[in-house]
Amino acid sequence: MVFWNEKSLAANDGVAPSAALDDGLALKARLHLRLLDMLNLSALEKTSRETLALEIRRTVSSLLAEEKRLLSPTQSDQLVEELLDELLGLGPLEPLLKDDTITDILINTHERVYIERGGRLQLSGLRFQDSRHLLRIINKIVSAVGRRVDESSPMVDARLADGSRVNAIIPPLAVDGPLVSIRKFAKIPINMGKLVEIGSITGEMATVLQALVAARRNVLISGGTGSGKTTLLNALSAFIDGHERIVTIEDSAELQLQQPHVGRLETRPSNIEGKGEVNQRELVKNALRMRPDRIIVGEVRAGEAFDMLQAMNTGHDGSMTTVHANTGRDALSRIEQMIGMAGFDIPIRSIRGQIASAIHVVVQTERQEDGRRRVISIAELVGMEQDVITLQEIFRFKRTGRGPDGDVLGQFETTGVRPKFIEHLVSRGINLPLDMFIHGRRSV
Repeated sequence: MVFWNEKSLAANDGVAPSAALDDGLALKARLHLRLLDMLNLSALEKTSRETLALEIRRTVSSLLAEEKRLLSPTQSDQLVEELLDELLGLGPLEPLLKDDTITDILINTHERVYIERGGRLQLSGLRFQDSRHLLRIINKIVSAVGRRVDESSPMVDARLADGSRVNAIIPPLAVDGPLVSIRKFAKIPINMGKLVEIGSITGEMATVLQALVAARRNVLISGGTGSGKTTLLNALSAFIDGHERIVTIEDSAELQLQQPHVGRLETRPSNIEGKGEVNQRELVKNALRMRPDRIIVGEVRAGEAFDMLQAMNTGHDGSMTTVHANTGRDALSRIEQMIGMAGFDIPIRSIRGQIASAIHVVVQTERQEDGRRRVISIAELVGMEQDVITLQEIFRFKRTGRGPDGDVLGQFETTGVRPKFIEHLVSRGINLPLDMFIHGRRSV
């Protein structure tokens, strides 16, 4: 039997899925406990998977004989693999982590494991034996990075060895049982060509963004959770000249810059005693002492927004960051609010003036109802009118409805605005065809 998959259990055993699943889980749990008692746990890390598999196979055969259980060769192989995953890996999460078509794993208590594949959420056939089993896997994840999770500290962020981001929250804050969110780390970063291919952006829009990065314009990427901000930031970073020194700052390292001269900085949470925290603002300040040509902040959330503006305004042209917001205008307001809430005693007009002079372009991303992630707007900051930042849209995605299968319908088009940054691009030897900005023209 396949111990974690309800469909396979029903197909193989000819019994109700829930009953077969419970029976398989119980058998596996008993075997796992017996193995823990019998094996030399201190030697596991030094033992190859193949050697351990042979030992487990012998042990499982003996234990199954004691229980008078018969398994087919396929079922036996599956059981050995799952026990190996329990001993060496993260149990039932292992097949999901190895599946490159899955982008997110969302665990709602031990009984329901959702996955995102192709932009769509679906309930998987996997589950944990009980809450204690799930908690054990959570502790295995967080202890590997020197963190802990318990009733006194029931929320934790961590990163797997492959770079995947993990957030876990346990009772009493998680009322029905532990909740885990895993954003998988792409082994091969998606480049701009791929984004054009899958319809996230047009070739013309990509060409404009490439020109802006090459010409060292400061770019702010805005969007909601899971809208593709970091993916786009990664793709844009590929257009940075390899001779430039880049410093990246992130809460959880996700960026995959390919240039040779990159310094990666990551925040650090406080320890058990509440000491030792290093936040993004401190890292941005330190980055300014590292002689960077460009600074890239994975996402601004607080006071570091002010320091990022300072960097953009003081010679670190071509810097980039992202922010959580639903529109380009909201993104600018969010940065304004971050600076105000950080306690800076600066008049609103001065803050807006700094924003208007520091940020040249706002790129808005969106995760749409059909699961697709699109760049829905590219807008340019062109200064201030009285106390208001002037933002003019250059490209946009115009929705026209929904298809019979639920797909969002629409097209990318130009607004007819001739960007002011054209002059800067020309001064850098970059010439874009002006007809791509004709009003109402469909962008391709």
